[in-house]
Amino acid sequence: MTVYFIGAGPGDPELITVKGQRLIRECPLVLYAGSLVPKEVVSAANPAAATINTADLSLAEIIDHIRAAHERGSNVARVHTGDPALYGAIGEQMRELEKLGIPYEVVPGVTAAFAGAAMLKRELTLPNVSQTIILTRHAGKTPMPEGESLPELAQHRATMAIYLSVDKLREIVAELIPHYGANCPVAVLHRVSWPDQDGVVGTLADIAAKVAAKGFTRTALILVGQVIQPEGFPPSYLYSAEHAEWYRRHSSAD
Repeated sequence: MTVYFIGAGPGDPELITVKGQRLIRECPLVLYAGSLVPKEVVSAANPAAATINTADLSLAEIIDHIRAAHERGSNVARVHTGDPALYGAIGEQMRELEKLGIPYEVVPGVTAAFAGAAMLKRELTLPNVSQTIILTRHAGKTPMPEGESLPELAQHRATMAIYLSVDKLREIVAELIPHYGANCPVAVLHRVSWPDQDGVVGTLADIAAKVAAKGFTRTALILVGQVIQPEGFPPSYLYSAEHAEWYRRHSSAD
């Protein structure tokens, strides 16, 4: 018996791995975070399987379901939004399973930052623009550890993906402008990859007003950095004639 923590992707039911989809079909118990995971993702479950929305369940109640499945010898598909390793709250579940001696595995998924880049048709790393991506959030009910406040992270001026924080957008803008500048491009993307996905692109100077006009108050990703609206960048080494010649020379040697 194994518990599989499965990343369901950001919303589009097809943005799930083949492995994750297969496990959902095969497991006799499917537990899914229904507040963010579309029902279509778990609709592939066996009709004979128990499919339970855990949105209103406590950690103890979720573990009770898993413990009962373990006693029956039944595998469990525990389906989370995006990639379960990022703001997925799987750490506390895995800790409880380890206490109980219940085996588990993690199946990665597509996180919203990468679906957002696809939505914008942008690359988050560009030569001479940014080669670093910071995935973070604004302090809220979960405080930020020392050294991880937005102003401290913003000193790097890297591409930044800010999760779970659109309701603090004006505070975020005030903290980022001293480091990125008021003209730095920003995108705020609502329900990325869902059928009703929407978004706005602006600068740190005007993005708050644009988001207020849209009415985005939750389930939105904030992307910050020059890669959003690059003014120009050199081609990569990967597709240069120099690299192609190097590859041909070394491939023939093999």
